[in-house]
Amino acid sequence: MIQYFKVAGQELVPASSLAEAFWVHFDAPDAEEIDSAVARYGLPQDFFTDLQDVDKPSRLEVKGAARLIILRVPLYSSHKADGASFSSVPLGIIVIPNQLITVSFYDKEILAQLLEGKHRPFNITQQSFTLTIALRISIYYLKYLKEINRRTQNIENELHESMRNKELIRMLNMDKALVYFDTALKSNQLTLESMQSSSWLQADPDSADLIEDVIINNKQGIEMADISSNILSGMMDALASIISNNLNVVMKFLTSVTIILAVPTLIASIYGMNVRLPLQGHPYAFWGFMGISVGLSLILVFIFIRKKYF
Repeated sequence: MIQYFKVAGQELVPASSLAEAFWVHFDAPDAEEIDSAVARYGLPQDFFTDLQDVDKPSRLEVKGAARLIILRVPLYSSHKADGASFSSVPLGIIVIPNQLITVSFYDKEILAQLLEGKHRPFNITQQSFTLTIALRISIYYLKYLKEINRRTQNIENELHESMRNKELIRMLNMDKALVYFDTALKSNQLTLESMQSSSWLQADPDSADLIEDVIINNKQGIEMADISSNILSGMMDALASIISNNLNVVMKFLTSVTIILAVPTLIASIYGMNVRLPLQGHPYAFWGFMGISVGLSLILVFIFIRKKYF
């Protein structure tokens, strides 16, 4: 789907034709729409096809009069469970003379307010519009990182009550999401710094403060992702130690019980052999040996309790 928007004062409103459009948005374009855009604007084919790769890293590329900016944006999928629902995907911004093109094959939320005309009024230029998108991306990263931290805390509380594989897998998914976000934010940081030093951005003096805000927000996201990842990694190590310790306690208890039961089993095995044995004709031999077995077992129980084997 292709949408056209023009500038009306400090707002973006739908345009009736491509000729008057300032912003052209391609939402998951098909092959025919891509070929048409490539022919119309004289753009390289890979400006569009690269964005179909969900793992495409952030980058800034200039070819002739066209400038391609790829930024990694956070993506939330509500139908997936916990950390698996958070990932990052590429968003393309193509700057050409007098027009700006955005291409998205995956994300529906980052540009939603701009597409619906519900954005805050601002002085719209190609530079300011691009940085507004970048600022929204960094804000969404911070939003999702807070949500990941909240869910991690909930899982930790559940683990205090019952340590099950389900909670551990959810924790691993959260750690994976943080790694994805950290990698994407650092990739965006390099692209933003390249933009900051570019002559294209410096051509708009009003964008100098805005790029600083975007970079600061992005750095906050990187620091938050790093801190959260370190905390989660430490928590996972602690859980692994707890699980290992619990297993050792169980094994020590079972070993102690086995040793205690081995004493009466040994005595019963010896006096169960089909040979002549001492006291086999005595009327109280059975109860005597039962008493000896129980007494030895109780002595072992007392020793193990003193040594804290139970």
